[in-house]
Amino acid sequence: QVQLVESGGGLVQPGGSLRLSCAASGIIFSIYTMGWYRQAPGKQRELVATITSGVITAYANSVKGRFTISQDNAKNTVYLQMNSLKPEDTAVYYCNARSLISTTGDYWGQGTQVTVSS
Repeated sequence: QVQLVESGGGLVQPGGSLRLSCAASGIIFSIYTMGWYRQAPGKQRELVATITSGVITAYANSVKGRFTISQDNAKNTVYLQMNSLKPEDTAVYYCNARSLISTTGDYWGQGTQVTVSS
């Protein structure tokens, strides 16, 4: 059974930092692309960042240079380090695991709220 559990969200002032964590169980990182997505009120869910094989990363233009995705294989955990946060980063952030070898292997966490406000 696959489980993705996010943590680390909260309220932060503009310019501040947060680190989100996604603890994964039931999957092998080497055959999954791990990603972070976000959904703001009234908007569609959008891609934030992905990591494949622990080294191939991709970012949305809106977060390039501010956010960093990484993973710790020993802890089966994916991180999203968010710096220089802006009010427009406010959203529920979701962890995603997408299989590289199966079209049915697509899993989501429950989400964690990030609010950037003074």
